[in-house]
Amino acid sequence: MPPHALNLVTTLAVSLGLALALGLLAVRLRMPAIVGYLAAGIVIGPATPGFVADVELARELAEIGVMLLMFGVGLHFSLEDLLAVRKIAVPGAVVQMTLAAGVAMALALSWGWPAGAALVFGLALSVASTVVALRALEKEHALNSTNGAIAVGWLVVEDLVMIVVLVLLPPLAAVLGGTAPGSVSEGAPDGGLALSLLATVGKAAAFVAFMVVAGRRLLPKLLVLVARTGSRELFTLCVISAAVGVAYGAAALFDVSFALGAFFAGMMMRESELSHRAAEQSLPLRDAFAVLFFVSVGMLFDPRILVEEPVKVLSVLGIVMVGSPLAAVALVLAARYPLNTALTVGASLAQIGEFSFIVAALGMSSGLLPPSGQSLIVAGAILSIAANPVAFALARPAHAWIRSRSALARRLEGRRDPLSALPLSTGERYLSGQVVLVGYGRVGRRIAQALVEHNVPFVVAEQSRERVAELRGRGLAAVSGDAAQAEVLVQAHIARAGMLVIATPDAVSVRQMASIARALNPAIEILVRTHSEDEARLLAAERIGTVFFGEQELAGSMARHVLGRRGIAA
Repeated sequence: MPPHALNLVTTLAVSLGLALALGLLAVRLRMPAIVGYLAAGIVIGPATPGFVADVELARELAEIGVMLLMFGVGLHFSLEDLLAVRKIAVPGAVVQMTLAAGVAMALALSWGWPAGAALVFGLALSVASTVVALRALEKEHALNSTNGAIAVGWLVVEDLVMIVVLVLLPPLAAVLGGTAPGSVSEGAPDGGLALSLLATVGKAAAFVAFMVVAGRRLLPKLLVLVARTGSRELFTLCVISAAVGVAYGAAALFDVSFALGAFFAGMMMRESELSHRAAEQSLPLRDAFAVLFFVSVGMLFDPRILVEEPVKVLSVLGIVMVGSPLAAVALVLAARYPLNTALTVGASLAQIGEFSFIVAALGMSSGLLPPSGQSLIVAGAILSIAANPVAFALARPAHAWIRSRSALARRLEGRRDPLSALPLSTGERYLSGQVVLVGYGRVGRRIAQALVEHNVPFVVAEQSRERVAELRGRGLAAVSGDAAQAEVLVQAHIARAGMLVIATPDAVSVRQMASIARALNPAIEILVRTHSEDEARLLAAERIGTVFFGEQELAGSMARHVLGRRGIAA
């Protein structure tokens, strides 16, 4: 058998095997596994000695990785969650991206790069990795908190902006100095550019309309039809073939990117009641090809850039790990959110990842971005992703340190905010003997509904100002702020409350809230929730209050139902 006939097998075997080894090493060193995958690509890439994998074949495999990555983003995209934090996430993300891209463009222009290269470079440095941030938030047990919701909403807006960039960049490439096929030629009249842009936007709009009208109905029905066969492998095949097939059809029929096609395939499949099963069963294959995508990016990295251009690498890190986070922190504080929310969002944005690579690859293929530019982007990604856990680890102590040392920070958190205190017209029944409900997410909302139905007075303490405004509009008592801070619980009149119900799962914040509540009201009854059995034991041992563990409560409810059907009093 000729050696080239085994290129696919060799590339897969070496890429996945080395990615596993270096990914495991990265995790052992308390870094994200993605750092190991990128390092694996560097080791087998043409810029390092030894074995060199088939770069072109790796690029094709990476395209499938891009499709499945974007399919996963679409599958988990929730318009409802985004709308809940839209007033901070949408303007915040757009302004932060504009500032970061502008600074990066100015830096690239000062290096003598052409405007097109500077634009691609700036866009690549302005968007954080959703994959990295989600895993970090999950590790910090902040994913289901208000802070996590704002950070995720911010990241989703960044992703949506970059999807628009992927649509518009190819027709603009030639005008910006590139050589993208199908673009207007250099020096073409303005009418040619306008027609090209109009055609591109028109095709993208036609694809979106087709997916909303037809895809939204067909894909969920197809999932149900295949699920009825009872075949697990057919169901998984249906999910993957839909992702890749829609992505390919989007490119072939509507001339839009694979990424946009796969994203909308995921969005439309989310409409199905089987979307959670689709996400779960397609996850192994999505993860495998995502690994190949990161390996292929590492193969394009030239490590010599670290030695030859250290100042440029440090400049990239400055924008990614200092500039963007500081801009985000300032914007969140300006929107009157607490300091810990601002620090969580800032830590989430202190890295770049998959969209940066996709935009860089598009810039390279369009003849806009020089090879050194891609190497700088990959260097910035590797170093910032490796350091991201440190940024999250420092967020909480940084919050405490800033509050203790800075009078300005304390004034900012304690400034006059109409939503941070109950209105003067609030009735006495909400100020004494009431229930203080911390958190108005999925759990808190259901608790509040039960309290309303039984006419039990309660005050909600919630970090999302939008939710607090909505609750007040419905005539409910609510205050805005982080209930782990004494002043927020004071504004909820915790000193005279009958019960504190903490419906947020953050274990550290729960302990702080309980401690403050006990200090102000020693006789108060406290209820807390947790997703972890070990954490439930610890909270119970510490006598924090009555602990409700999700799986245990679900099992208890189902057991009571079964016993009740059998006439047994549980």
